[in-house]
Amino acid sequence: MSASPAPTLGRLFLVPAPLDFGCATQTPLQDVLPMGTLAVAARLEHWVCENAKSARAYLKRVGEIQPLACTIQSQKIQELPREVHKKGDHSGSFDARPLLAPALAGHDIGLLSEAGMPAVADPGSSVVRAAHELGMEVVPLVGPVSLLLALAASGLSGQNFAFVGYLPTDASLRVQRIKALESVALKTGQTQLFIETPYRNTALLQALLQTLQPNTRLAVSSGLTLSSATTLSSSVKRWKQQTQTVHNDTPAVFALGVGAL
Repeated sequence: MSASPAPTLGRLFLVPAPLDFGCATQTPLQDVLPMGTLAVAARLEHWVCENAKSARAYLKRVGEIQPLACTIQSQKIQELPREVHKKGDHSGSFDARPLLAPALAGHDIGLLSEAGMPAVADPGSSVVRAAHELGMEVVPLVGPVSLLLALAASGLSGQNFAFVGYLPTDASLRVQRIKALESVALKTGQTQLFIETPYRNTALLQALLQTLQPNTRLAVSSGLTLSSATTLSSSVKRWKQQTQTVHNDTPAVFALGVGAL
């Protein structure tokens, strides 16, 4: 009697989430995610995520639009380890293959972050690498990516840009980093994109205005995809004249570069 054939490997779907995590108001999912993405999310039963509670809240919102394949309580949700959140998983030190064990039995798996595209400015790259190592198909789904939305709205170069993550929280190190990023931007024309924990937005903006040269262009996008979304982009000199600010309760993307009028 011949042995049963091995099951086909499941696929890894990179499932975007709305950008309203932690915000006081939420954007209707159908306004920021295409129905095709919501349909895939609704039929998945296996997940790898940053936080199981956030993942269940997201699935509840999906289920209000598309019927879920199983109840939220029956979803198989695995969290990335805490050390991955603290140190990141882009260096290759974390082996995520055990998290993808359901794929070996033929189950599709969703990778989910708390906001935006998983593995972009968020943990998850180790899971994607592991999927490739296992021979799984990796399928990125369509949804909002705050970095690209902010870049497009900034008026800065979208042909040559870099995302540099978070700036140091230490004041002196932060000033050094800002000067280094400005130097790269002015020499090469490369837009520098970075983010901050929302409650530090004001402190970062003040450090930027105190450190950058008057003609350097600074753009700040806040609350992207929300009804309260704003993008402010002008020279540092004009920023100071207009006394613009940024809220400390909404995620923001900062960009600096060349683009003075």
